[in-house]
Amino acid sequence: MTYRTAPRALATATAALLALGGVTACSTEDSPAGADPNRIDVVAGFYPLQFLAEQIGGDAVAVTNLARPGAEPHDLELNPGQVGQISEAELIIFLHGFQPAVDEAIDQNGGDRAFDVATVEPLLDAAAGGHTHSHGDDDHGHEDDDHGHDHDEEKKPAEETSDGAKDPHVWLDPTRLATIGDKLAERLGTVDPDRAGEYTQRATTLRTELAKLDTEFSEGLKTCQRREIVVSHTAFGYLAQKYKLEQIGITGLSPEDEPSPQRLAAVTEEAREHGATTIFFETLVSPKVAETIAKEVGAQTAVLDPIEGLSADNGGDYLSVMRTNLQTLRTALSCS
Repeated sequence: MTYRTAPRALATATAALLALGGVTACSTEDSPAGADPNRIDVVAGFYPLQFLAEQIGGDAVAVTNLARPGAEPHDLELNPGQVGQISEAELIIFLHGFQPAVDEAIDQNGGDRAFDVATVEPLLDAAAGGHTHSHGDDDHGHEDDDHGHDHDEEKKPAEETSDGAKDPHVWLDPTRLATIGDKLAERLGTVDPDRAGEYTQRATTLRTELAKLDTEFSEGLKTCQRREIVVSHTAFGYLAQKYKLEQIGITGLSPEDEPSPQRLAAVTEEAREHGATTIFFETLVSPKVAETIAKEVGAQTAVLDPIEGLSADNGGDYLSVMRTNLQTLRTALSCS
């Protein structure tokens, strides 16, 4: 297919320029993109997009994840080799606004080969899934709350109150991820028409798996003594909205942000108010702040994984980590 040769020509020119500049390009994977002419070269910005590409592409794709296992993907910095991989890829899967360095490289080198998953499912506002009722209100109204649209301003972390901020963690709602998968199958079919039917079939199989996961969450979190989750950063808006939970974030969307003393005091107060038995932290960031609040309120800590990336020693995948999250939530919220 002649229209697939242009990216390779651009990649060749890019490699030549890098060589002239004395820069050695290195891959984040064992084999660089473009190594197998019989497979579609796909570059994914971070793990959930890698998972989608591998599940739907199967043996027909060679997927490179720009974010290494164990690395926090928000602030990824690209080396020249990774920029070359973006130039060379036949399809680039990313989420605009989540990884600024990737956005910039795609603006310069991505062309029409870039697939922004944020265009498939409308992103929630940054405060979605947040706390909704005021102090002293004994009627929590869990069944009637919209869990994401009417939030008291003083309940939000400062990082959440900026106009227009969106929550990128769309993959934590399995039904939304399934819809993104369907669109990815269509896009792969455009790049590789000969195997379009295979991509569609695998997307259908994945949708079935994700629907099963959704049912497990709906049933598993249906009857719980508590519905508030105190989390290290507000990554769980989609999960909270989907399954009628309320997240109380210690920090905003960026896990590296340091919470103010006022925010720590407010979260501690809310944790006490709701009788929280668990303060959640994440695999890829320090647990120290969560541990501080847990000690203050007499709670324990546990991992609730936003699945932005797998830890370096994690042998699981998106589905297994989500199921681990479900069991962790059921224990923490005393679900029956």
